[in-house]
Amino acid sequence: MEPSSDVRVPCGQLRDRLMAVLGEKLVGIYLYGGAASPDGLPAGDLDFHVILDSPLTDGERSAIDLLYDELAQTYPPLGGELDGYFVLLDDARRGAPPAHQLCAGLVDNSWALHRAHMLAGRCIVLHGPDPQDLFPEPVPEEIEEALLGELGYLEAHLTEYPAYAVLNLCRLMYSFRAGEVVISKAASAEWAKNAFPQWGRHIDLALRSYAHRVIEQESAFLATHVGEMHRFARRQIGGFRRSFAGDWSAGVGTRYLLPLVLRPGHPGGRTLRKDQRLSPLVT
Repeated sequence: MEPSSDVRVPCGQLRDRLMAVLGEKLVGIYLYGGAASPDGLPAGDLDFHVILDSPLTDGERSAIDLLYDELAQTYPPLGGELDGYFVLLDDARRGAPPAHQLCAGLVDNSWALHRAHMLAGRCIVLHGPDPQDLFPEPVPEEIEEALLGELGYLEAHLTEYPAYAVLNLCRLMYSFRAGEVVISKAASAEWAKNAFPQWGRHIDLALRSYAHRVIEQESAFLATHVGEMHRFARRQIGGFRRSFAGDWSAGVGTRYLLPLVLRPGHPGGRTLRKDQRLSPLVT
């Protein structure tokens, strides 16, 4: 996978500057999400984890804040949409949501899902060892808790980010229905259009919104009706959870032990090989 220049260049700058600021304290930088997805949906931000050997100092925090400001000014729009977690290595080796070392009081409540994607190869290693050497595989209980947390977040931000909400509702319904979490927004949207054609217009508008191809009236329609799709999705997810409650509570070898490998032929696309890294980077 070869990222586009609008992803590759700011990520190269991010990597090089963090290496300069953090030195040997920097263990790894892992890019995931839309920027590391092979299905072609435009990236709306840069999702990444920075793994640290020891806590940040005040000086390092200030230098990173300055770096963020410079990237936002130099590489718009993605340079201003950095959604990164700075996590201690000891915390990254555990299943519990890790604390954000850059932003006091924040934790990565989706840590189980982020690990699942990185361990499946749905990431680009900007710096550091293979994710398999750092992160534990998530267990089913961690995955369900993270998925329900995502659903709660969407409920609180439906009208702020309607396109994001629609596509993530598709992904959540797919994950609870199929028992898999390593799937992109675009792939789960295609699945949802086939499974629930009554929401096809909403999904198409959300996809077009990500590609910046919607007009004002269409954006207004999406914001007005996203709540209806959310209520539908909650009912579907509730039914899926009841159907597999026994399997989930068993916790071993069941369909809710969500596969971490994106199989060839899977609706999310092809499996990424370990050698498909963002290297060398253009700086």
